[in-house]
Amino acid sequence: MMLNKWMQNLDPSSQDLYLCNFRVSVEGEWLCLREITDDPLSDIFPSQCLTSPDLPFLLDRDPVLIERRNLVNISKLIVKELIENSLKNGRMLDSDHAPLQHFFIVLEHVLRHGLRPKKGLLGPKKELWDILQTVEKLTPDAQELTNSIRDLPTVKTPMGRARAWLRVALMQKKLADYLKILVDYRDEELVDYFEPDALMMSDEAIVIVGLMVGLNVIDCNLCIKEEDLDSQQGVIDFSLYLRSSHHPNHHIQGTVSCPDSPLGLESENMNVVLDQKNYIEELNCHLKATVANLESKVETLSTSNTLIKEELDMANNSYAMLKEENQLIKNQLIKQNDSKNAESVIIDIPTGDMDTLKQFAENEKKQRIEAEKELHLQMSLKAEMEVAMKLLEKESREKQENIVSLRKQLDDIKMINLEMYKKLQESESSLKHKSEFVSKLESKNVTLTEALKKTEEVSKKNEEEKKKISDSVLRYHDQIAGQTTIIVKLKEDLVREQQSKTALEEQLSKAGNQTIRLDEEILQLKAMSNEYVHLQEEHHRLKDKYRGQERALEELADQLKKEILKSNELEEAANSTLAQAHWERDNEVANCKKCEKEFSLTRRKHHCRNCGGIFCALCSDNTMMLPSSAKPVRVCDDCNLLLVERYSVVPNN
Repeated sequence: MMLNKWMQNLDPSSQDLYLCNFRVSVEGEWLCLREITDDPLSDIFPSQCLTSPDLPFLLDRDPVLIERRNLVNISKLIVKELIENSLKNGRMLDSDHAPLQHFFIVLEHVLRHGLRPKKGLLGPKKELWDILQTVEKLTPDAQELTNSIRDLPTVKTPMGRARAWLRVALMQKKLADYLKILVDYRDEELVDYFEPDALMMSDEAIVIVGLMVGLNVIDCNLCIKEEDLDSQQGVIDFSLYLRSSHHPNHHIQGTVSCPDSPLGLESENMNVVLDQKNYIEELNCHLKATVANLESKVETLSTSNTLIKEELDMANNSYAMLKEENQLIKNQLIKQNDSKNAESVIIDIPTGDMDTLKQFAENEKKQRIEAEKELHLQMSLKAEMEVAMKLLEKESREKQENIVSLRKQLDDIKMINLEMYKKLQESESSLKHKSEFVSKLESKNVTLTEALKKTEEVSKKNEEEKKKISDSVLRYHDQIAGQTTIIVKLKEDLVREQQSKTALEEQLSKAGNQTIRLDEEILQLKAMSNEYVHLQEEHHRLKDKYRGQERALEELADQLKKEILKSNELEEAANSTLAQAHWERDNEVANCKKCEKEFSLTRRKHHCRNCGGIFCALCSDNTMMLPSSAKPVRVCDDCNLLLVERYSVVPNN
């Protein structure tokens, strides 16, 4: 009794997991490592606290229950750390973020807790991917997600597909909804996959779903194709989430900004913008749901409208058919009345014929009564059809009005959705501007330091260039001194040249007359020399041309001799064949001239138009142009070869 009272007085947050001389305890929202000597139990039960717990109430604790609580507590800590880091980083996390990786590892352990083992050696293995595939059966929204994960080329194992599915669901902000659906239908769908004491089958699953709802404020940007999801995931670094029990006032490292400082105001404004963004996202989800409902209503109304139109067409067709039948019955009645009038005119009918006529008249009366009944029925049916037509028209009008109103509502909802989307974009743009402003302020210092380094480098380069320029100036001075000496020498030479020039000018003045006469003679000689050069070039050209033509004539003469000999031989052969050729008669020849096969009804006779012989179709299956005919005619194989050789000689000539 004392122990039970003491257990009731204990803080529920001090639930411990003993590990050798240390234990992991949950204090608020933190995991703490405590030595067993620091435990308050050591004052009351010192012998039990030095080793593993031997108390009856500790021995009765279920290890599966402890596992579930540990998973829930770790999930709380990781989700809290993840949300805090996302607030610091602008709520946009990537796959390299450590708390996000830890979250997926813990979530995988949570979903696989209590998973049933494989039944027998040949039984199927229970996989997490099989459980996640059941979500698409419960909600159609998950079909597109599951199909896209199935078609991923980089993921090959079921565990890798499950990890990819969880990441995409978190990016779509539907992870909490899908897990809630699994928890709602766990008695029907998850019984075959989990043990009865698994976390997903217990009440802690609702806590996990609540934690997932808090992650909707996070924006993730995960590249699934570049990650190795098939291999085993990493381990969790609990140093990010654990704090020592000897420092109760220890807080998370980081600077706390004053609310009056510009950074504090900026963080408050950012929180306001992000809250507005979350509100807009929730409102957008509700609007999407209402749009989907309205679209389904519009589809049902359109289908019912088409059915009503079909029924109306059928009613019109039946009305037309009944109208035609009514007209036929009226025509029959008119004919019967005409026949009765004709019978009343007839006189002097025999008695035997009178009996038959009476019977015929009675039958006609019966038929007339039946026709009148059918006419009344058709008239009543016609009236009912008209009433039904009017009702159907009213219903179709009402439904069309409903469709118009629903479309107006849908347009209004779309306009609201667009306005909310614009507000969302404006809030995102303002958030981006603020983050860019902060990044610019941070990068200014870096740019200034880089600019200082660049200026120092530029000054060093300028000094080096200055030294190079001074060296080049000295070299140029040396070159100028050398050039001055050369200029002095050139001036002396110029004076000498001027003196010689004056002497030469005197000589030139004397020889001026001679030069004029000599220039005229030189011009004449130049003209004659140019003509001589042109004539000599033309002479050489004509000489070369003459030699080439002589060689060509010699070659052509040799070829002509050969061709003349060939043509003479061919003419002699052709003349001999033509001299020997004569037109054979059909009754004189019974066999083919070449293959010597006997002619019959199937093997017909054919004349060769060149030699006049009679051949079968196979031996004379050739056509050639002859001088005696304007079109190609049939010739035998021998004549064909001869003519081909003859015609091949003519183009060479």
